Amino acid sequence: MLENIELWVLIALCIAAFGAGLIDAMVGGGGLIQIPALFGLLPTQGHATLLGTNKISSVVGTTFAAYKYAKAIQVPWNAVIPATVMALIGAFCGAYIVTQVSTEVLRLLLPILLIAVAIYTFLRKDLGSVHAPKLDKNRERFFGACVGLTIGLYDGFFGPGTGSFLMVAFVVFFGFDFLAATAGAKMVNIACNLASLAWFAPAGHVIVALGLLMAVFNLAGAKVGASLAIRKGAGFVRKILLAVVFLLILRTSYDSYWPYVKWWIA
Repeated sequence: MLENIELWVLIALCIAAFGAGLIDAMVGGGGLIQIPALFGLLPTQGHATLLGTNKISSVVGTTFAAYKYAKAIQVPWNAVIPATVMALIGAFCGAYIVTQVSTEVLRLLLPILLIAVAIYTFLRKDLGSVHAPKLDKNRERFFGACVGLTIGLYDGFFGPGTGSFLMVAFVVFFGFDFLAATAGAKMVNIACNLASLAWFAPAGHVIVALGLLMAVFNLAGAKVGASLAIRKGAGFVRKILLAVVFLLILRTSYDSYWPYVKWWIA
């Protein structure tokens, strides 16, 4: 398959994969870079195939980032393990549901939800700066399972901003700092990606060679991104999160509302 793709396209996709791995390792949102690159540079490929190929690349980078965080900081496993298990179930169910119903309502609501997240994070200057868990062990497990199931369903059903939503959920509801929240989000993201691959791969919706090539560069980006986040701390991660959420707002607003604006103008 690779021999049918022009060299400059492969180079551009590898650069996009590196950038996606870099951003995703810090705050999530790597799909903001990698998915548009795949869709824009391979316009003749089916959407499901491009999404499946994206998952191969993403899961490698996310797994490495998770490993890097687990070595450097204490991962809040009590909340993360049930969240990961339930996200695996939720993402698989979400991937099925998206084949049965329209995503249009969620597409229109997403920019509004992202704006609320951005405003809340910006106004709370101390948000995620201190690791101060506020739930007991049993409640952590219960709410971890609820967060994992909810965001897993969202990831399988729609997807944009999953990593950022996970981070904010761990910070706001559990009292984790941004580094611990990022580490937890990586673990849950692995489950989401694997569940999606379990849906796409058996149906043949992957370009394996391209996915593995991009995975090498995604992994390299993840290595740089995780190292930066760990070295510079929670304050740096908060700033990157705000930047990524702002870009997600622009992207999702364009995708959701521009067709209606064009229709109204016409």
